[in-house]
Amino acid sequence: MPEHAPEQEPEQEPEPVAGPTAGPPDPASGRARLRHALLAPTQRQVVVALLLALLGFAVVTQVRDNQVDDSYAGLRQQDLIDVLSGLSGARQRAEAERTRLERLRDDLQSDTSRRQAALQQAETEADALAILGGLVPVTGSGVRIVISEETGRVRLGSLLDVVQELRTVGAEAIAVNGEVRVVAQTSFEEVEGGFLIDGEVLEPPYVIDVIGEPALLSEAISFIDGPARAIRRDGGEVTVEELSSLDIEAVREPVTPEFAEEVPGE
Repeated sequence: MPEHAPEQEPEQEPEPVAGPTAGPPDPASGRARLRHALLAPTQRQVVVALLLALLGFAVVTQVRDNQVDDSYAGLRQQDLIDVLSGLSGARQRAEAERTRLERLRDDLQSDTSRRQAALQQAETEADALAILGGLVPVTGSGVRIVISEETGRVRLGSLLDVVQELRTVGAEAIAVNGEVRVVAQTSFEEVEGGFLIDGEVLEPPYVIDVIGEPALLSEAISFIDGPARAIRRDGGEVTVEELSSLDIEAVREPVTPEFAEEVPGE
């Protein structure tokens, strides 16, 4: 009998292993992850956020620049020429206005300087006139002249010669016996026992204080055949002392003119 091969049983496919079944994402878990990322971001998330912010700022800036740069893009050539001409005219007007303002500034400064110089000159002249008019006390270098009567009486003419010579060499202030300030309007009169000077009776010795250049004042009295020699012929004696500092306190009251009037605008 023929031999038969043993029958093989058919192979069975392995049964699939059961695993976790995939399903739709849980919305609650997604919100929790988002909340956690916002409340406690990681370093990577912070860096990404900064980069996105910088990128957004750059985009906005570029858009604005493009808008500015394109403001004249749609203009025709003639329109651009007109705009350029308008800008050139505005620049010329601005330069002309600046030139005008600078010229006005220079004129104002010049006028101010002239006014200040005129004011200073007027103040200087007023001070000089006040000194010459005997209206204010003065101090300065000068001489003190003492005239005494030794063997005779000093004549009025000899005293006037002394005053005139002092004025000739530039005496700025003269006072007699510290009481009378001698000026151009001072009156002299010979009276019993002395001289009447501007209404004041003065007796010898006559002390004449003079402010000016000491050497010139002294020479004006002591030169040959000068006032000192005339006083000695009268029987008087003269001494002259040069002083580096001399005070004259005597002043005159200002006199109101009776006939002269100030010219308006002068």
